Amino acid sequence: MLVKDIMTPRIISLTEGATLWEALETLTGNRVSALVVVDAQDAPLGVLSEGDLLRRAELGTAKKRPGWLEFLVGGGQAAHDYKLSHGRKVGEIMTRGALTIREDAQVSEAVDAMLGHKIKRLVVVRNGKAIGVCSRSDLLKALMASLPRPGEARADADIAADILAEFEREAWAPKGSVRARVADGVVTLEGAIADERLRGALKVMIENVPGVEKVRDRLAWVEPNSGYLVPSPDDGEE
Repeated sequence: MLVKDIMTPRIISLTEGATLWEALETLTGNRVSALVVVDAQDAPLGVLSEGDLLRRAELGTAKKRPGWLEFLVGGGQAAHDYKLSHGRKVGEIMTRGALTIREDAQVSEAVDAMLGHKIKRLVVVRNGKAIGVCSRSDLLKALMASLPRPGEARADADIAADILAEFEREAWAPKGSVRARVADGVVTLEGAIADERLRGALKVMIENVPGVEKVRDRLAWVEPNSGYLVPSPDDGEE
């Protein structure tokens, strides 16, 4: 899956010279949490987000430090903080250096960038120009679209075939000791496992097959030290 398949194909943008009032109107009017700051050629320069506007003198939330710490930090840092909390132009308060990604990049690259830099969005570019945004909410929408819809009915034979394919695909799956019976969308797992961790993984595997309504666990666990067969806690449940 590519970034262009899931991104929001438009940007809410302002230039550095826009005022704080214009930025607030744009943020609240469009119900977005961040704006892309661009130059005259629509090249991204940075981002102005809600986080950039939390430390404001008008709200009484400007950063304050004890006098001794101000001395250690130095006047330069204090002056920088003052500019951020009192600035009235977008260029004075924005976060510079927007992280960008190409529209033809893999979605996995976007995820790696967001997690690695601890950010919520990337500016999508084409030939150096901002053309959209890829945010965490876009990723969630893509995830939702890829999941089967709840209540989607399927034939038992099709469900069983998909389960068998999943068993063949995963090397850890105990193909020889576990079988799955399907009846009216309910899957019953029977057999024995040598590692208790397989129980949870098998349940997740089956739950991810479209059409599965419920998973019944009838798996016994062979305790490795004694060889004792521990029955499933669901044994006897209908």
